[in-house]
Amino acid sequence: MSDRAASIAAWEALFRAQVSVLRQLNAEFPTDEISFTEYDVLFNLSRQPDRQLRIRDLNKHLLLSQPSVSRLVDRLASKGYVSKESDPGDGRGTVARLTDSGFELFRRVAVQHADSIQRRVGSALSVDELHTLTKICDKLRLETQPHE
Repeated sequence: MSDRAASIAAWEALFRAQVSVLRQLNAEFPTDEISFTEYDVLFNLSRQPDRQLRIRDLNKHLLLSQPSVSRLVDRLASKGYVSKESDPGDGRGTVARLTDSGFELFRRVAVQHADSIQRRVGSALSVDELHTLTKICDKLRLETQPHE
């Protein structure tokens, strides 16, 4: 098998595995309060200093277009899970901040979601395989990031 064919086969396997796992996790998502995609916003904000991030920077963590991220943040703000504020360092930008109620919801859902991830991913692979998969995915992500 050529390097090109091996690259394409690996991509196909990775892509199909991701789609399959995401469909399962989405079907098992443990709440109707927020969507799987809204949870991803809360997850990413929870990992930031002060649980906040400029919307344009949040966009880099999600698989959505800038207008879609803005609408998603607006929906979460209307539910009281996120607040929107002008960026104090640049008034043209908007900062999304995880509220206390948003963080509490995130934590509650995260426990059940983690159980689902364990069932769907952790039970399919050994601990060594999980470490190898993490290392490979991190390498792919870092190698394919646009250089700014």
